[in-house]
Amino acid sequence: MSTIKRIGTEANPNMSAANVYNGVVYLRGLTDPSGRDLVSQTKNNLAEADRLLAEAGTDKSRLLTADIWLKDAQSGYGPMNAIWASWIDPNNKPTRTCVQADLASPGLLVEIQLTAALP
Repeated sequence: MSTIKRIGTEANPNMSAANVYNGVVYLRGLTDPSGRDLVSQTKNNLAEADRLLAEAGTDKSRLLTADIWLKDAQSGYGPMNAIWASWIDPNNKPTRTCVQADLASPGLLVEIQLTAALP
């Protein structure tokens, strides 16, 4: 039976930052409540994704799926997508969903959840 490796459990009493199980890394929904705007929140979320993926032993070239929630898809999709396109490994794109959602707090403009394979 495979064991579950839990990463970042001390930072939040309600969840792990990432879990690794059966060769797959599952990141929590990444948010940046301190970010001033959609651009900074998206960049900070993706920087945190890089950090967590590295801690788990993988990187963005191994992404399997991405789920993105935007507070306002009409105004936010273009700016978020431009940052995503510059961040993503162009030779190893994950499947992706992007939807509009009423996020957990008024200051949150984007939330990103990723899964990746270990090498």
